[in-house]
Amino acid sequence: MKTGMIATLAGLAVAGASQAAFVSYVVVATDVTSGATALTRYEVFARFNGATDTVLNAFNLRSAGTTTLNAADAGGFWHKDNSDYNGGILGQAYGTWAPQLTGGATTNRPFDSFLLIGGNPLGTNTTNADPSWGAGAGWNQAQLPIFANSELGWFNSNPPNNQGRVGIAPNTATDVKLGQFMLSQGHAARSYTLTVGYNNGAGGSVVFGTGNFNLGTPVPAPGAIALLGLAGLAGRRRR
Repeated sequence: MKTGMIATLAGLAVAGASQAAFVSYVVVATDVTSGATALTRYEVFARFNGATDTVLNAFNLRSAGTTTLNAADAGGFWHKDNSDYNGGILGQAYGTWAPQLTGGATTNRPFDSFLLIGGNPLGTNTTNADPSWGAGAGWNQAQLPIFANSELGWFNSNPPNNQGRVGIAPNTATDVKLGQFMLSQGHAARSYTLTVGYNNGAGGSVVFGTGNFNLGTPVPAPGAIALLGLAGLAGRRRR
């Protein structure tokens, strides 16, 4: 299992005295195999430093450094949900991002892409897709839709249940899960920007945090590759 953290604060509004702040996105990457298909599961969490911070929605999902989703970042996802669109079969052509339809806890869910605002990916989860997903397929589609100006998002439709609050299981004391993305092992790295809206879980004002997260291992910059080469030469000389 590999864990990566990308902490980027941008345009964070001033929080109330009883509310702390969004810290970063955290990505946990795990290599798994379904049948003969080698996959990497990327679990994306929003991290906070307050005891009652509660995520209400996530929106403006887009490729980092742009105002939209690049085609390369919108596709390539695997699904194995138990919806009518997929039927529990691992594939990239059909599926849904709805957390209510993830299927079996061991046979489907570990290999399925879905989005949520905390809680468990079960039928009782109250996460819904923003209208921006479209009146047709909505989020019952295998890949992410592309818009001229990205407004792609999802939200907790019943915020009083505190489903997105830190410290309420299965959320940890600091982290709230926002999504699970399944890609083929060795897939090219990609970077996204996402904004979360949250409050103190007790009716406090809503504030926002924006940050980046990566799926995949970034290729080292040319300068870093050169430094690695020099390190290798130095090691050989010491021998």
